[in-house]
Amino acid sequence: MKSNVQEKYSVKKTDKETLLKWYYLLFLGRTLDERAPNYLKQAIGWSYHAPAAGHDGIQLAIGQKFRKNKDHLFPYYRDLQTCVSAGMTAEEIIFNGISKDADVAGGGRHMSNHFAKPSWNIHNVSSATGNHTLHAVGLGRALKTYNVTDAVVISSQGESSVSEGYVYEAINGASREKLPVVFVFQDNGYGISVPKEDQTANRKVARNFEGFKHLRIIYCNGKDVFDSMNAMEEAVNWAMTQQSPVVVHANCVRIGSHSNSDRHELYRDQNELNYVKEYDPLAKYRRMLLRYGRATEEELKEIEERVVKEVKEAHKKAMKAPDPKPESIHDFVIPEPYVSQKYPDGTHNAEGQPIKLIQALNETLKAEFRLNPDTFIWGQDIANKDKGGVFNVTKGMQQEFGKKRVFNAPIAEDFILGTANGMSRFNKKIRIVVEGAEFADYFWPAMEQYVETTHEYWRTKGQFSPNITIRLASGGYIGGGLYHSQTTEGALATFPGVRVVYPSFADDAAGLLRTSIRSEGLTLFLEPKALYNSPKAATVVPDDFEVPFGKARIRREGKHMTMITYGNTTHMCLEAAEKLSKEDGIEVEVIDIRSLIPLDKETIFKSLKKTSRALIVHEDKVFGGFGGELAATIAEEAFTFLDAPVKRVGAEFTPIGFNRILEAAILPNTDKILNAARDLAKF
Repeated sequence: MKSNVQEKYSVKKTDKETLLKWYYLLFLGRTLDERAPNYLKQAIGWSYHAPAAGHDGIQLAIGQKFRKNKDHLFPYYRDLQTCVSAGMTAEEIIFNGISKDADVAGGGRHMSNHFAKPSWNIHNVSSATGNHTLHAVGLGRALKTYNVTDAVVISSQGESSVSEGYVYEAINGASREKLPVVFVFQDNGYGISVPKEDQTANRKVARNFEGFKHLRIIYCNGKDVFDSMNAMEEAVNWAMTQQSPVVVHANCVRIGSHSNSDRHELYRDQNELNYVKEYDPLAKYRRMLLRYGRATEEELKEIEERVVKEVKEAHKKAMKAPDPKPESIHDFVIPEPYVSQKYPDGTHNAEGQPIKLIQALNETLKAEFRLNPDTFIWGQDIANKDKGGVFNVTKGMQQEFGKKRVFNAPIAEDFILGTANGMSRFNKKIRIVVEGAEFADYFWPAMEQYVETTHEYWRTKGQFSPNITIRLASGGYIGGGLYHSQTTEGALATFPGVRVVYPSFADDAAGLLRTSIRSEGLTLFLEPKALYNSPKAATVVPDDFEVPFGKARIRREGKHMTMITYGNTTHMCLEAAEKLSKEDGIEVEVIDIRSLIPLDKETIFKSLKKTSRALIVHEDKVFGGFGGELAATIAEEAFTFLDAPVKRVGAEFTPIGFNRILEAAILPNTDKILNAARDLAKF
């Protein structure tokens, strides 16, 4: 079933120069593909290699239809031939395979066989198979948003990765938004050793999507160069002219094992192995050129000899090329942030009318959207008439900035963050704010995209920075119970490549949000929802207030003990400190760290030099909470300042109960902080 694809290309219709160019590209790809395992045998590299042989027809077609610096291509780990066809050189392929510093994908930071060239819009994708479909959709959204009608996004993957839930989210989103994305399924019948009948009931996985509106599906023989070229020609043209998504389902064969760590003879019999070799696309194409008199044996041999020489030269250059330097590991973890000139320490003495934390967030978002027209926000339930999310943080934004910049997303957290990753690739000016989930507890389905996005900047050696702020309504004290009252920073702060901030007052909420949006890189912005409308969190907020990352704020000065805190418990610590002063004569210094990553160790250590006692207080569980990192840092780097062990106060190691009695028993409060402080003072 070809869905009425016109036959533009055939062995007779295509000019000889093009036919010979294609043979050169096919033979170059196959030569590199077959050479790759030798590097592993010699302990030189290419320790992961997924052969492309058997996928040659469709991969040649993908690469030929991709136009560098116009279209966007997301290849997967088996797409060696695709990248060669798109224009990557033998040198660039080998540099990637043996992880050289000159590897244009990312300087050897990513797994071998993950080919990319970001400077051409050949994107560096994850090893988590299929998750780049969401990034492709995000880029398709960018093309549509910026009225780019002469370009497409091409996303390539194996048929088994379509079983991943986020692939359905991606194609559903592309069809709903009518985006110019071509999804190519290269079907070789196996997901490593798992046959496709264990993946889907349909023999052709694309049939699972036949009910999607606005989605065209084209089936082709991925082993045949001309059928594949015609299918990709039709798909790209359709996606551009109709501004709608297309699936190309290409039937392929996998001639070799899944990868060099797989032994396909353990699950494929000899008949099958003979069959796949018989349907070798390269051999078939060569026979056709000779049979129809479109090339001579001498011409083809001349091309083959030229390729062999080219690959040898590329190998020599690769052997001499430098490896990555060990000291480079800390480069490109996260971009340098926006730096405030007006408020370098994140404090102010402004006078005026205090506003609540929720109003500070709303006004800051609007101010930043007015400042930068390339700022966008989406999430669940954030833009429906006069409602702006569950807590109305985004109220009035869609009315002022329109549906292209402020819009609802499906209830699919992976989709929300994954498309942010993709859209941010289009233009460095773009700033995206996503409400990652209505409550922080619901963010877990997005964890794969979160992890993916944290290491994009490092993995690409600084070539791509996801400029995204993830807003999450966090914490308890609202009687929400499971999925509505947890704090998640203890888990989410463990990944390099993301800043994590957690304000306690309205001015810090405004200042940190402004800095997050203006900065390059990924920021996790946790909002204590119990304080949204709380009078105790209300403050005066100066216009254009900014708070730098990694700068704590001393909320109360003292000399006998240091309380280190953030979020909801900052106010409890201040209450406890006042009681300790009045009732016990103990003067406590309260440090609101505001920024968990980066952390202001200098302010903490300076305080401990003075007080000699550290009490860490946060809402999260004590076991596994972020306070454990604080305690370890103090023990390792400030131990000589202490006259007592570091003490911690936090939630019990249980889920959060819905009944208010259970919640109160689980979460920290002022009395629990008082008791811990008095115990610490006695030591």
